[in-house]
Amino acid sequence: MRIAIAADHHGVNLKQRLTAWLTAHGHEVSDRGSHSATDTVDYPPLCADVSRRVADGRADAGLVLGGSGQGEVIACNKIRGVRAGLGHSTFMVEISRGNNNANVLVIGTKVITDDEAERLLALWLSTPFKGGRHQDRIDQITALEA
Repeated sequence: MRIAIAADHHGVNLKQRLTAWLTAHGHEVSDRGSHSATDTVDYPPLCADVSRRVADGRADAGLVLGGSGQGEVIACNKIRGVRAGLGHSTFMVEISRGNNNANVLVIGTKVITDDEAERLLALWLSTPFKGGRHQDRIDQITALEA
């Protein structure tokens, strides 16, 4: 799977770890920045970059790392065709993929540990979309973008 990944300064260290994990599991990773854990960076352009890559097909999925993840999920969801979900728990990850067919996962590095992030990313990648009545809802969400 082709995965675009980005992190603000809060997520740079975790981004390096998850990039290595993704690569070791056979995924092609496009690191979209940032690269410094000490220089403050604004997350909206990073979210837009990852989300646009997912929306236009240059990436199959996106992963964005920030402090809480709240602002990042809002920014990602401004891009037409993106369904970003917060990945702070098993329940949230399963719902975002299984019910909402999320194509971008957002993780708050101040909310969960690095070990939890790795475990939740693995779960997100392996959770299939349920379709059926959930597809009807995705279609309704897509209609809101029109």
